Amino acid sequence: MKNGFLKAASASPEIKLANPPSNAEEIIKIINKAHSLGIELLVFPEMCISGYTCGELFLSDSLIKESIAAIQKISLSLKNKEMLVFIGAPMLFNGKLYSCAVSLQGGNILGIVPKTAIPGYGEFYEPRHFSSGKGIDGKIIIDGKEIPFSADLIFKDAENESIKIAAEICEDLFIPDPPSIKHAKAGASIIVNLSASNEVIGKSSYRKTLIKAQSGRLSCAYIYASAGKGESVSDLIFSAHRIIAENGVILAEGKLFESGITVTDIDIQRLMFERRRLNVFETEICAHKMIDVHFSENPKMVLDRKFSQTPFVPDRKEIISQRAEIILQMQSRALADRLERTKTEAVIGVSGGLDSCLALLVIVRSYEILKRDRRGIIAVTMPGPGTSVKTLSNVSKLAEALEIKIDEIPILDAVERHLKDIKHSGNKDIVYENAQARERSQILMDLANDRGGIVVGTGDLSEIALGWNTYNGDHISMYGVNASIPKTLVKYLVSNEAQRVEKYREVLNDILNTEISPELLPAKNGSISQKTEDIIGRYILHDFFLYYFVRFGKNPKDIFFLAQEAFKGVFPKSQIEKTLQIFINRFFKNQFKRNCFPDGIKVGTISLSPRGDWRMPSEACEDIWQL
Repeated sequence: MKNGFLKAASASPEIKLANPPSNAEEIIKIINKAHSLGIELLVFPEMCISGYTCGELFLSDSLIKESIAAIQKISLSLKNKEMLVFIGAPMLFNGKLYSCAVSLQGGNILGIVPKTAIPGYGEFYEPRHFSSGKGIDGKIIIDGKEIPFSADLIFKDAENESIKIAAEICEDLFIPDPPSIKHAKAGASIIVNLSASNEVIGKSSYRKTLIKAQSGRLSCAYIYASAGKGESVSDLIFSAHRIIAENGVILAEGKLFESGITVTDIDIQRLMFERRRLNVFETEICAHKMIDVHFSENPKMVLDRKFSQTPFVPDRKEIISQRAEIILQMQSRALADRLERTKTEAVIGVSGGLDSCLALLVIVRSYEILKRDRRGIIAVTMPGPGTSVKTLSNVSKLAEALEIKIDEIPILDAVERHLKDIKHSGNKDIVYENAQARERSQILMDLANDRGGIVVGTGDLSEIALGWNTYNGDHISMYGVNASIPKTLVKYLVSNEAQRVEKYREVLNDILNTEISPELLPAKNGSISQKTEDIIGRYILHDFFLYYFVRFGKNPKDIFFLAQEAFKGVFPKSQIEKTLQIFINRFFKNQFKRNCFPDGIKVGTISLSPRGDWRMPSEACEDIWQL
């Protein structure tokens, strides 16, 4: 265990049918390799000790005895190793034969879990040899020791209540009421499945869907290991399919028909947070037997799991465009509905920056949905002392590309008059900056009243999280279309539109290449002087922090660890640490702004709406969330 992660692996050895001694040697080789990789939980396929396709040989005393001897040999190889291992083997209990998952750790056989669903349809004829372990609660004596024998065993870390591991076997997953449901209700956070599932066209996809769904509905990790090379090919073929899923996401998958091990890191803290967050996850006191296992902290553990630097943006390039289109449709259809219900026009302040650009693109789409003339859009740019030549030029180009009119209302004189009225010192301080933001909001609100419109807010999720907006200035609007779109995603949405619509391309690319700025301090020679990321840190880091803090309840220590993994070689440790401290302090201190934020739909898994996902007192203290 390290920072809440458990390193786990699914293994498919190359076996020899009906040869437990040889198979034990192969399994031990894999165990030793896994140990060198720091793996803490290792899962092998169903019947890997003997082979699944032994047929009538399963009834032989010799095969059963040799299987037990092989288990003992493998167990001895684990002496002084804290790795928990599950291997598949045929076992006799009270004169009946069972397909079992045998758990081993530290040179001991901890428990034996029998398969409950015994398929006898199609190519399967397991009832000919095996019995169901459903409802059985007993003990098997091996080498003079009593070993628990039950389908209701759960193996829990004696030092970490969150780590509870249960097993089911192959067909158990495919039935209407899988044992894993009961296991999860009893607290199991990891389900292992020892399988011998043959391959036919379409089955691997179906199998993957089942595993992904089961891990999602149970808020658990699911480790699946299936038989492969060495099984009989007289009538069937086995593909050595290996899958590890976590909370509805496939973390790792082995290639079909390739033996070996598939490794990843399971985020136990994330699973526990998800169960707490949902609060509909049923738990119950069951007749499950708890068996202690031990996983110690390994300071040398290296995570194999990779973490995206932009978790709000899809990793797969081929679906970025599809996802962007769906998000833009959600934003524009929501706005169209609000405009239609209120019988109003859209009013927007356009700065020439990313956020107002995205909001304007959404407005244009909403007008297309409503079949309204886009010339009805009330768009205005309000240059002030900080407005750069580039952003003002972008506004003009954007109006031309979108075929709309953008009026210009300079605010310099009005702001100077206001500052004089309140006897301001004249310093370029926070009052000077916020007066500009509030003047712009006043203009937009009055335009909305005058022309029968609603002010469409442009602020994004990242700004809302950090409070990087002026209270009663750009903080307010009548509808916030970007309210759940973080800055990194805003960039991809605008980029997608640039690729999709050729006539938008040049100006959108210019906007994408413009430095992020509130433009509230005087420009220098017509160029931006106030650069947001120089003040608060890089948005790509803030969005990373936001994702793990809000979505998965990670503490700053673990977020810092993950950020170092994700941004290795990109940002120095000191910069990540400084930016994370800024994020935590600003996130807590600006809840009062979020508590009165305008309407705006939730698009992804994170929203900071006080009416929806995020309810937090403005007085909450951030002390215990410091690094």
